[in-house]
Amino acid sequence: MIKAGIVGGTGYAGVELLRLLAGHPEVELSLITSRSEAGLPVAEMFPNLRGYVDLIFSDPDPGQLAECDVVFFATPHGVAMNSAAELLDQGVRVIDLGADFRIKDVSEWEKWYGMAHSAPQLVAEAVYGLPEVNREAIREARLIACPGCYPTAVQLGLLPLIEQGLVDIGQLVADAKSGVSGAGRKASIGTLLGEAGESMKAYGVAGHRHLPEIVQGLTRAAGAPVGLTFVPHLTPMIRGIHATLYARLTNPTKGLQTLYSERYADEPFVDILPPDSHPETRSVKGVNHCRIALHRPGDGDTVVVLSVIDNLVKGASGQAVQNMNLMFGLDERAGLNAIGLMP
Repeated sequence: MIKAGIVGGTGYAGVELLRLLAGHPEVELSLITSRSEAGLPVAEMFPNLRGYVDLIFSDPDPGQLAECDVVFFATPHGVAMNSAAELLDQGVRVIDLGADFRIKDVSEWEKWYGMAHSAPQLVAEAVYGLPEVNREAIREARLIACPGCYPTAVQLGLLPLIEQGLVDIGQLVADAKSGVSGAGRKASIGTLLGEAGESMKAYGVAGHRHLPEIVQGLTRAAGAPVGLTFVPHLTPMIRGIHATLYARLTNPTKGLQTLYSERYADEPFVDILPPDSHPETRSVKGVNHCRIALHRPGDGDTVVVLSVIDNLVKGASGQAVQNMNLMFGLDERAGLNAIGLMP
């Protein structure tokens, strides 16, 4: 059994990680830390875990964490980078659900996250944990940087077009919507029911922290700089991301449906829907799937890609478990075989 520890388990990504690992056939949950909730039974905070998780939140103890085979950081940015090196030196594998190791240009990371990076020496080693791109590197990795939720939906939606050089990479548009759980579990006026309910708004239009991460991935796929307009929106739902992606085709004769079906044919968690489909966020609620549909309005030179994920699963904790499975030589789908919840 894989002994797993979680640092920072009181947020939405943390409880989702607990839910998935508690049902994983090859994992033993060893400890979960929280400075603010130390001494509180996990099931008292999250009653859905009663009968499945009997752990008590504890203060972070480097010695106890070092006894784990893998440690997940379900923490805000700036936490994992202060602890990862010590754990790696002890032979522990580290999976960071936060942003500390996602962006390879450290100065760029510091600009967007507003702090000095305390472990720049680890950034080059960290493997970006998008299995559909980096599967083989993930298998050998000690340190995984899990992608953000928006970057997962956007990259999976655009990668086949960019890899094949079929679109103008200077004029990409990602119009993305997220449920309020993407903002985290902390108290915030903007995510109160009376503020977010029955309303929708754009935010971060001038620049969002996920923009450089998305651009980094698409640039790598293109082999050249890309131009991306990324506009996120807050929607009145709890979980889910819907990304509507626009690109101008430079070779409109290519069979796009076949291209996507072949690109993701062996990917267990990417589902290419039949022509003229419109994926819904509720179809991926609680599961690790990305569902994608393609459209060419009026058979013109604009391709519209619709990409949906659950921001807490494929956009966070599910993808982290998928990475863990690869790192430890398990079936990639282990612990992730649930069916989406409807309604």
